Amino acid sequence: MDRSQKTDTVAELNRTFNEVGVVVITRNLGMTVKQSTDLRNKMRDAGANYKVAKNRLAKIALDGTDYTGLADLLTGPTALATSVDPVAAAKVIVDFAKTNDKLEIVGGAMGGTVLDVEGVKALASLPSLDELRGKIVGLLQAPASKLAAITQAPAAQLARVLKAYSEKEAA
Repeated sequence: MDRSQKTDTVAELNRTFNEVGVVVITRNLGMTVKQSTDLRNKMRDAGANYKVAKNRLAKIALDGTDYTGLADLLTGPTALATSVDPVAAAKVIVDFAKTNDKLEIVGGAMGGTVLDVEGVKALASLPSLDELRGKIVGLLQAPASKLAAITQAPAAQLARVLKAYSEKEAA
């Protein structure tokens, strides 16, 4: 890797660190290409990204971002899982690590808050951004549908009474 490629990599990583909501650092303990590809596909499906980067370049890219506290975790064969949704990357990594002993979670950060392994697992247990949006929409729709049912009930009762009177008159 020549100097210009390193500069481009640092710039790309720095841009990524400035745009994402969470960074999870993992340690690769001998994953196969198939396992790594499977993890990348799962991350992509969740709207996240998984990238192996040189630790030295990643440490340089951390400067000037909220994630400067992660520099101490970048030792050994590490990879970075990132996502804009604060839960997506952590959720996929924790689920994958449960079934694959060759992936170790080192730690992570959400904004300026550095997380240990238990913090990343706790973050993964939270509902995703889409799930929260669905719950909020459901909560907003519930009162409106109840209100519509309540306002229609008197009119329906009045219509039934009028129909009963008309049937009585006709008989």
